[in-house]
Amino acid sequence: MADTPHPAPRVRPLSPHIGIYRWPITMATSIAHRVTGGGLAAGTVLLCWWLVAVASGPQPFNTFVALAATPLGQLVLFGFTWALCYHLLNGIRHLAWDLGYGFAVPTANRTGILVVVSSVLLAVIAFGLAYSGHGGYYQ
Repeated sequence: MADTPHPAPRVRPLSPHIGIYRWPITMATSIAHRVTGGGLAAGTVLLCWWLVAVASGPQPFNTFVALAATPLGQLVLFGFTWALCYHLLNGIRHLAWDLGYGFAVPTANRTGILVVVSSVLLAVIAFGLAYSGHGGYYQ
């Protein structure tokens, strides 16, 4: 039996490494929508804790407020507020898609950026109102 040379292996394309792959805004907003949905589910536990503290009297409520006033507590509250704003605005965007609007790539990219920027602005405005005393907090 004669030695037959093996054919040269085919050079196949490699997937781009995650460090050089650029995420489209629509992919990033889709992932963020899923993550914020999970965050809102987890944040509902905090909301329930707050409601139980309110109903349980001044001592449990003061404990909750003391923890919420820490820098970590404020960060968690801001994250929950932003997740709520983002999920709401992106849900409206998805509703428009369900109605058949906004599928063109430039439109989808613009609305994705608009949702991200608007959600941050709404969260900052909500915290600004709370700290200024116009949101019912600190009154």
